[in-house]
Amino acid sequence: MAIPERYQRNLSSLSEEECALLARSRVVVVGCGGLGGHVIEALARAGVGFLRVVDGDEFARSNLNRQLLCTEDVIGRKKVAVAAERVRAVNSDVTVEPVDTFVDEENAPRILAGADVVVDCLDSLEARFWTARACQCLGIPIVYGAIAGWFGQACTVYPGDVSFATVYGEPTDAGCHKELGNLSPTALAIAAIQSAEAIKVLLGRPGQIRNRLLMVDLLDGSVEDVILR
Repeated sequence: MAIPERYQRNLSSLSEEECALLARSRVVVVGCGGLGGHVIEALARAGVGFLRVVDGDEFARSNLNRQLLCTEDVIGRKKVAVAAERVRAVNSDVTVEPVDTFVDEENAPRILAGADVVVDCLDSLEARFWTARACQCLGIPIVYGAIAGWFGQACTVYPGDVSFATVYGEPTDAGCHKELGNLSPTALAIAAIQSAEAIKVLLGRPGQIRNRLLMVDLLDGSVEDVILR
């Protein structure tokens, strides 16, 4: 098959067959904020054929420091609406489905159904648990990412892998990101890792961060790879 010119720079890193597979793939990105905006951008540019973007929030001025989709002229607008507009502007070949809601115990299975992979870009630990539980029940791999200050972490979990609770502890809505803040470089770094993980899952590539947790500290320039047991 002929690969469109827009994907020519993907070749060598990706085969023509892999580019075609991405075009047939379906990804759900949960959370359209600091992590989610960058993930949505990267996957749209890579040529993932279908993106369902999920968030019930609106942009606020406090989002301007780190959220790619947030500009001064979209303050007060729904994040999923802005995300959908961005995808269409970046790659009209991508089908984007905005879902204007927060994930909870009841709606998670319906929202995530049909995905080849789910990318968790949430900032609510409780919502992470409902997302993780639904992915386990639906048999869908999930790519996690979280940031706090200069620190971030990411991993990929398939159904049957080390449990979500091993990574994040108990499902409360407390989080150190509220104390340490969220920086743009940290969001960029972890979102890049999540995007690469999602693409590797879709393509069945080796080297996924599976049954381990990649921990990145941008302040001291260190990366730690922790085995999950």
